[in-house]
Amino acid sequence: MTLPYRFSSVRNHSLLLKTSHLCTPRSALGCFSPKESPLFKKNTAQFLSPQKHTSLPLKLVCPLASFSSYADSEGEEQHHADQPIQNSHESSTDSNESDGKGNAEATGDFSGMAQAFHISSTTARAISIVIAFSALTLPIFMKSLGQGLALKTKLLSYATLLFGFYMAWNIGANDVANAMGTSVGSGALTIRQAVMTAAVLEFSGALLMGTHVTSTMQKGILMANVFQGKDMLLFAGLLSSLAAAGTWLQVASYYGWPVSTTHCIVGSMVGFGLVYGGAGAVFWSSLAKVASSWVISPLLGALVSFLVYKCIRRFVYSAPNPGQAAAAAAPVAVFVGVASISSAALPLSKIFPIALSQALACGVAGAIVFDRIIRKQLGHLLAKTKSSETSQNQPKTIGFLSDIAGPTGTQLEIVYGIFGYMQVLSACFMSFAHGGNDVSNAIGPLAAALSILQNGAAAGGAEIVIPMDVLAWGGFGIVAGLTMWGYRVIATIGKKITELTPTRGFAAEFAAASVVLFASKLGLPISATHTLVGAVMGVGFARGLNSVRAETVREIVASWLVTIPVGATLSVIYTWIFTKILSFVL
Repeated sequence: MTLPYRFSSVRNHSLLLKTSHLCTPRSALGCFSPKESPLFKKNTAQFLSPQKHTSLPLKLVCPLASFSSYADSEGEEQHHADQPIQNSHESSTDSNESDGKGNAEATGDFSGMAQAFHISSTTARAISIVIAFSALTLPIFMKSLGQGLALKTKLLSYATLLFGFYMAWNIGANDVANAMGTSVGSGALTIRQAVMTAAVLEFSGALLMGTHVTSTMQKGILMANVFQGKDMLLFAGLLSSLAAAGTWLQVASYYGWPVSTTHCIVGSMVGFGLVYGGAGAVFWSSLAKVASSWVISPLLGALVSFLVYKCIRRFVYSAPNPGQAAAAAAPVAVFVGVASISSAALPLSKIFPIALSQALACGVAGAIVFDRIIRKQLGHLLAKTKSSETSQNQPKTIGFLSDIAGPTGTQLEIVYGIFGYMQVLSACFMSFAHGGNDVSNAIGPLAAALSILQNGAAAGGAEIVIPMDVLAWGGFGIVAGLTMWGYRVIATIGKKITELTPTRGFAAEFAAASVVLFASKLGLPISATHTLVGAVMGVGFARGLNSVRAETVREIVASWLVTIPVGATLSVIYTWIFTKILSFVL
């Protein structure tokens, strides 16, 4: 089984190997005017622009072909003899960036999508039109539209489904970077491969693991009894929460800010509750937990990723044979990850000993399969290095925080190859779990609004059963947003906080997944988005404080702080508008 990571022409493959180590992400910094948008338009032309190939046919290239590009950023190799090539390549990059900006001005937002997928702007526009047409027509054929109801009720149900789609679309555009951003930034996946993989897994997760039962007052933010007998006001508030959260997510996605979709919904519902239900309508303790997650999530993510990355450098990089050390450690990490995720996400037995056995069996199976994959793909390199142990010139006494030189040559290819495969695996798990968990942020309020509209459900804490077609609708919305705008936040997570390699990317992703998994089990207030951003920062801190781009971090943190106030304000405005419209229609 071959996991392709980069498309390269046969003719240009050798040139890529020769010069790619000179094209570290650092070389693309500062190439844009500060007058452009703060995060997205700046520093992304090289990240998104497709390579220009002049020869066919194309072939799938093993990830080893691109892993030498990270040697320079790790500080392992110096290539002074190739300096003329670097200058030439940088000139070519500047030209490509100028072309990219010119095309962006000529073709609008479709150029970014076209560059991300290596397609023409016309094709990108056609894909967007098909998605928009599907979003407008599919609700007509859904059972949840309401069979045998009055025309006004059907029209309101149709509008409600569109609001839910809009929120799900923005979840896909922003939150999916949690799973795929580090894999793209490290080079383990291209944006096109990441989006296609995430599209399948996000939809599957939403459909198979999406929350089938939700409370009208989602996540315990509002007091249910405050809105007894005010069904239409509650209906307007739920629509307003979807519209407000979706609006702020769209703004954040446009600028490439990774924000929490859960916090968007919380802020929107708090604003609605305060204005239309009073201070007593809000669970302030729940709001305090949400606010505390701004600190807890990134700190835990940064701490764990720092430790994971230092462990990799201490026990893999400093080993006499780093390639063999990575090959031995990888199945163990896969076993721990698969067993943990299986216990948390899969529908295992309710009897603890049986459930534990099932989770351990999944972990063992995952470790065996992964070991066979890396032995098959990298076996020739492992055999080459097995007979000879390389001297790493490390200090005699190596501490946990010591500055350790990384491997070079074949050893570097093996280490990055193994961690590249591990990144793909962890990204797939995170993507599937995200589709199952965060789809409720859009579908929960949507299902509650439909129930109130069609069945006259009371505003109390009654449980609302979510139909299967509504779950699928939410999954489609996530995939649509990921396809059209997902590359924007992926660029921020993958490139703009700190430079990532397969080892750094795996450390960040593994740390974030572990923190979210265990914190959720312990009931700690955790945001997956904030945890991943903190984990990426932790990997940067492990390399030195100067390795983290402070400007990017400041803008991300500022977007976190204003999420709840902005969501609350927009929700109040939308509720006022919707109540006026509903009073006129009904």
